[in-house]
Amino acid sequence: MAIDILIAEDEPSILESLDFILRRAGWHVSSVTDGDAALEAVRRLNPRMVVLDVMLPKRSGFDVLKHIRAGIATRAMPVLILTAKGQLQDRRIAEELGADAFVTKPYANADVVGAVRQLLGENGGPA
Repeated sequence: MAIDILIAEDEPSILESLDFILRRAGWHVSSVTDGDAALEAVRRLNPRMVVLDVMLPKRSGFDVLKHIRAGIATRAMPVLILTAKGQLQDRRIAEELGADAFVTKPYANADVVGAVRQLLGENGGPA
């Protein structure tokens, strides 16, 4: 089964919520809880996109994003960044590193699903 979305999030309640809403919307989801595992999963699973938290153990979301953009096979992979409310600096850095979209925590479920649909080029949901 091909993976649509890789979630990299270390906060269990947020990870569980994201996993639930994205699966309920019909996508195949995999998740990891640190930056090293995120890079390994991107290489191994080749997801259609990544939902990436900025604050991750072992390797930051910024570092993961930098590696995704540096890889020939992953350069064009859509990346949705999760930032904490009020962290404009995080958003600016992520934009400079090539993030495709942002959702601010706390987030509305519809905002996450809408951003994922847009990045995957799906208007009505998963194919």
